[in-house]
Amino acid sequence: MENLETKAPANDLKLNAMRHLKVYTKQDILSLTKLRRFETKVGEQLKVVGDSTDIEIILKESAAKYVLFGIPEDLGAKGNFGIGGADTLWIPFLQSILNVQSNDFFDGGEILLVGHFDFGDMQYLIDTTAKSEDEKIEAYRHAVNTIDDEVEHLVKMITETKKIPIVIGGGHNNTYPLIKGAAKGWHKAGVIPLAQINCINLDAHADYRPMEGRHSGNAFRYAEEDGYLQKYCVVGLHENYLPQNVWIDMVNNPFIDCITFEDIFVHEKRTFMQAVSHATGFTEDTLTGIDIDLDAIQNTLSSAMTPVGITPVHARQYISFAAADSKPAYLHICEGATRLTDGRTDATSGKLISYLVSDFIKAMAI
Repeated sequence: MENLETKAPANDLKLNAMRHLKVYTKQDILSLTKLRRFETKVGEQLKVVGDSTDIEIILKESAAKYVLFGIPEDLGAKGNFGIGGADTLWIPFLQSILNVQSNDFFDGGEILLVGHFDFGDMQYLIDTTAKSEDEKIEAYRHAVNTIDDEVEHLVKMITETKKIPIVIGGGHNNTYPLIKGAAKGWHKAGVIPLAQINCINLDAHADYRPMEGRHSGNAFRYAEEDGYLQKYCVVGLHENYLPQNVWIDMVNNPFIDCITFEDIFVHEKRTFMQAVSHATGFTEDTLTGIDIDLDAIQNTLSSAMTPVGITPVHARQYISFAAADSKPAYLHICEGATRLTDGRTDATSGKLISYLVSDFIKAMAI
């Protein structure tokens, strides 16, 4: 595991634009895979970039339909005054997904695993030089711009080859470069006429806060203002955590819709699956990013962990239905953690994410 977290990128990967990307070899993956006689694990089957000096060539030549990578950072969440810890989920998730059985239900050979971004140098610089909390917040938001650029570059490369990115965060700030990179890449591939996509988000929060510097609470606002997000629908929004100014902006925008948690589970105006179906119908006119924020799931460790939320089964149903009933541009699972900076821990979060990823791939095959 130390090898995956500290390993330098392969030589000359055109990584001036992605200098924080750590690329995995097959040996890296097998070191985390528990091999067992008479069984085949996903870690044995999935493809890797390896020591290649050109990711673009690997992407073009690979037969894999899905490209998996991680963004284990919490700079965006901290820049939104949140609790750190979203950087702890990637390795536990990876250990879990690699040890899932590869079988007729879920074939690991459909996945190309790139690696993960390591922004630890920026975190260290901020921690050691910022002189006040206000200065730290400003520095976190400035650092997110670098994350945006590198993530966008990789996502654009992936979608240009008509492959679907599966991205494990990290904060919800990463949706902005995901939307931007996917819109550009799918457009360049000739799949969509404009560099613009829709998005469905299962989340307790709208993440549509004002443009006050980049952080985990305003990714969708930036994506819309820049013209890369066309329609946006939030499922499970908590009324208690919806700022009035954001609510006014949303209800006055015909390209934004939401169904609150209260309308689904308290007032029972719709069932949960009716709400998800409404979201896929609202966004069905073009490719759609599928987002899920782990703070929507009750008692799941995240920066904004909630005692009142959907169940893990609801999350699985959402992923499965949205993947099958829309035209996915990407899958983004974010804000989860196995260890928060306030000391709370939960070792099961990585396994939960592996269920959601496998559900997405299974649903796409239907």
